[in-house]
Amino acid sequence: MSDWPDVRLHVVTGKGGTGKSTVAAALALALAYGGRDVLLCEVEGRQGIARMFDVEPLPYEERRLATGLPGRRGRAGTVHALHVDPESALLEYLAMYYRLGRAGRLLDRFGVVDFATTLAPGVRDVLLTGKIYEAAKPGGRRGGGRAYDAVVLDAPPTGRIVQFLGVSSELAGLAKVGPIRSQSDAMMGLFRSEATAVHLTTVLEEMPVQETADGIAELREAGLPVGGVVVDQVRPRDLGDEHLAAAAAGTLDRELVAHDLRAAGLAEEADAGLVDVLLADGRDHAVRRRLEDEQRALVADLGRPAYELPRLAGGVDLGGLYELAGLLREQGMA
Repeated sequence: MSDWPDVRLHVVTGKGGTGKSTVAAALALALAYGGRDVLLCEVEGRQGIARMFDVEPLPYEERRLATGLPGRRGRAGTVHALHVDPESALLEYLAMYYRLGRAGRLLDRFGVVDFATTLAPGVRDVLLTGKIYEAAKPGGRRGGGRAYDAVVLDAPPTGRIVQFLGVSSELAGLAKVGPIRSQSDAMMGLFRSEATAVHLTTVLEEMPVQETADGIAELREAGLPVGGVVVDQVRPRDLGDEHLAAAAAGTLDRELVAHDLRAAGLAEEADAGLVDVLLADGRDHAVRRRLEDEQRALVADLGRPAYELPRLAGGVDLGGLYELAGLLREQGMA
């Protein structure tokens, strides 16, 4: 059972380095189950989706990317991907709302499009969010196009997410009437509704957890719906509480560690100082785990559903994304 049954637009943000793009990709795979179609979007120009799925750089059009997790009857949905760039979005906007098809392309040739998206405050972001809105809005898309059961947005970092999602509201203040005002009102209606959830990604470190708490407060102040908190890159729990305490205190049985190494055929390594290395690593691991537990308690105090994903020893590849997607499904995020 999903914690977000009524959400159509899943916005994934987080402090840089916390794995928000990985979480967005895994969430898209998790949502694409039982025949559901999902659109995974990125707006930061890094082609991160293409690299994660090991495909060619994405153009400004929706491309079938992968098969999602299978449902109960073995039927899987599909994940499509879209790389949104502001210049192409502006040309599409001009064609859709002002019927400037060929004229819009001429504007692009003369550099007017790049001038507008560079000079006008907020225009770039409102074009990016506008494209996301068209894909996620209920009731179908203007001019046709594929309808999706859910849209996942790999969004800008936490420090910019409120400005990014709220930019259409600011632009509406400049345009009192006309299609810009109408679209801005409709966009903000979706972004502030129960059909949207802004999920925050963090790791169990002091600064990312604090930024997550600050981000939740800013989203609430702006009237934007806060989703869940995904704790990424969690270290494995290989030691029980008793052994962790002994490792942290430096009281692990040195002779027992040496005995186990010899039993594993590593007698030379044991005699060459490997025992001391392992004990030092164990102490560092125990200290790190204690700090993580402190941050985990702070995440629990945020009052939002929390999901944990492990650190993948081999790095994140397509197989790893499916593994993370399965864990998100098991924990109720999708």
